[in-house]
Parts: sequence; C-alpha cells; structure tokens
Amino acid sequence: MLRAIFFIQILLLIPACGFHKKIDSKYYCQKLNFKCVENNQIVYFQTSKGDFEVELFGKDNPVTVSNFLKNIKNNTYRNQKFYKIINFSQVKIIHAGIKPDNKYHLKKNLILNKIPQSIPLELKLKKEFEAIYNKPIKDPSKLEHLLNSFEIGSLAMAKVGDKSSSSTEFFFVTNKIPELDGRYSIFGKIVRGLDILEKIDKQDMIYDVKISN
Repeated sequence: MLRAIFFIQILLLIPACGFHKKIDSKYYCQKLNFKCVENNQIVYFQTSKGDFEVELFGKDNPVTVSNFLKNIKNNTYRNQKFYKIINFSQVKIIHAGIKPDNKYHLKKNLILNKIPQSIPLELKLKKEFEAIYNKPIKDPSKLEHLLNSFEIGSLAMAKVGDKSSSSTEFFFVTNKIPELDGRYSIFGKIVRGLDILEKIDKQDMIYDVKISN
C-alpha cells in the first residue's frame, strides 16, 4: 500500500516538472513574436547632422537587438526627431524613438498599434551564458561583472518602470556614465561617426536607420 502511494506521488510530480518553462531569450522572442537574432549586426543612422554606424550586440542582448531590428524593418524610426537632450558637464544623453501612446503617430502610422509598450530589461554578466531578465543590478560587486557598461557612444533602451525597457525609445551617451550601469539594456555602440553624435541637438532628425546586408 505504501509503495502504491509513493508511485502515485511520483506520477503527480512528473507533469508539474514537464510544464516548467525556461525563461530565456528564446522564451521572450517567442512571446514577443520575432525571431531571435543571436549575432552582432551593423546598422546605419542617417541624420540631419550626418551619418554614423552602430554595432548592435545581438550575441549578448538578442531580445533587445531583435526588437530594435524589427522596429527598423517596420520604418518606426524613419523621419523621427531626437526629442530630448540631457547635458551634464562630462556627458550628453541623446534620446530618440517613439512613444507607443503618442496619438499623432498612432494615427499616422498604424504599425505602432502592434508595438508593445515594453520589452524585458536585458543585462549580461561576464562568463554567463544567458542574459538576466527583468532584474536591474544595483550591487556594486555585481556591477563589476557587467559585460557592457556605459562608455563613449553606447546605445541603450529607455526604461518603462524599474524592470522593463521601452520597446521603441532609445538613447545614446557621449561618454562614460557609471551611475546608469546595471539599470538599462546597453545593446550597441557607435563604431564610426562619433563626431556626428556630438553635434546632434534637440529636434535634429533621424531620416532613416538601415540594416547592413
């Protein structure tokens, strides 16, 4: 009798184990309905101040990069403004992208109706195979192990709350700013045309963003 009860308990546990879902990049790509890009990509920004080239870290931040590439393919950033510039003594933070709740853009570009408000915050630690999702890093000892920290020309997604990134809004920084490390998904870096980034002011335009073939 005891043996029979033991086997029943084991059988009840097996289905529960089978339904456990691994929360990784593939899970989020499937949930957000795009194919995960798992290699680095080059994209070109064409702006009113000139052109610059950005390397996207698909190998380290596949969810964030896949989302960004999907936006580019949907022309989300075409003819959009750099809408906010924050100037500090040593660094300039340059914001661009589109807020999904912007009524003007919802009316003019129906594709925005299909864009989610947020994607998971995605951070990568050195020597770790998978990224960390929805968990900002604030512990100084862990910040030292971040694979990507803010430096000259870094590209990151803006935030929606504490644990999620915006799906469309992003920003560049012109210098190191360690105060932001561990709080934002850094998913790229300017590799050519840093001088153009320094010249950008509020209301300058992004004419287009193109993916390298």
